[in-house]
Amino acid sequence: MDLNQQWQHEFPQDPKLCYLNHAAVAPWPKRAADAVSAFARENLIQGARDYPRWSRTEKHLREQLKALLNAPAASDIALVKNTSEALSFVAQGLSWAPGDEVLISDQEFPSNRIPWEALADQGVRVCSVALGNQPEQTLINAMTPRTRLLSISSVQYGSGLRMDLERLGQACRERGVLFCVDAIQTLGAQPLDVQTIDCDFAMADGHKWLLGPEGLGVFYCHGRVRDQLKLTQHGWHMVEAMGDYDRCDWQPARSARRFEAGSPNTLAQQALSASLSLLLEIGMDTVAAELDRRICLLASLLEAIPGVRILSNLSNERRSGILTFSVEGVALKELHRQLMDQGVICALRGGGIRWSPHFYTSSACLRRAVEQLEALIASQRDNNTSR
Repeated sequence: MDLNQQWQHEFPQDPKLCYLNHAAVAPWPKRAADAVSAFARENLIQGARDYPRWSRTEKHLREQLKALLNAPAASDIALVKNTSEALSFVAQGLSWAPGDEVLISDQEFPSNRIPWEALADQGVRVCSVALGNQPEQTLINAMTPRTRLLSISSVQYGSGLRMDLERLGQACRERGVLFCVDAIQTLGAQPLDVQTIDCDFAMADGHKWLLGPEGLGVFYCHGRVRDQLKLTQHGWHMVEAMGDYDRCDWQPARSARRFEAGSPNTLAQQALSASLSLLLEIGMDTVAAELDRRICLLASLLEAIPGVRILSNLSNERRSGILTFSVEGVALKELHRQLMDQGVICALRGGGIRWSPHFYTSSACLRRAVEQLEALIASQRDNNTSR
């Protein structure tokens, strides 16, 4: 039994769909939907009688995320609403001086741009670096004595460009620059080791490659820099003596829980923990290998279509779960709309159409998507010719 057959029952998707949009919002596996259904039923029948069990799920989820990130300890893991919140904790938590610089790339999603641009009133300068053909060296060359922090996406959302994070982490350490990684397009798709890349901060949402719900993500904060972030939110859940509600001499938790001000998203925790259990059962090396096989298959099929130009870098060290392409002489916006109408769920990003399968996507689904694409391209060209 191959991997796709082994886990097919976890993804009983509409057979009319070719879901190629995991880089945006992913479908849940069956076990996540079952966990939410059971949790809803529990709430209906008995409310929060077993709240201690919910707390155990929260603890287990931290351990799962620790394993996926290879974090030194579960205490380095905060459960946050989303990537933007985690990035804002860093941006608003650090003490800045006028003239400090933050380096980002020119390909970043707004989540990894706006929090830094919002520091302009503190005199912080955001340097957006055009990555070019040597992205890591270009970023390293852009560092100056005023560079305080480098914030980079592990994989660029539009092009699918995968960064050499280990090299960037080493350069940051050598120069005393803080290293922040938006890992949303890697975590759940490819292995990510925060200790190997030696980052200070890493964050990701649960609703993309992690196959979880929106509204719950992870914030990794290295112990060496945790105290450098002043807290911008406060509440009962972020104190060291959590549960001692009568205590007045509170202190922030020593762990990354200090970034979790109030009541946790218990519903989303049930779903995300279930989804992560699937990824951890399979193993991230296997997940990454299966996803890579699907990207390579898509690339070979697309390259056979006249006029299709693959925009993503498909070299071994740059390839990710994202494949973006354009089509010569075709209106991409209209082509995207037609693909969506035909059930090929994808996105318009990075100057082209972005396809992002996952490890479980069948080869039949991929071939059907390419066949539909080819037919739509031919139809558009016929229409253009007849005008």
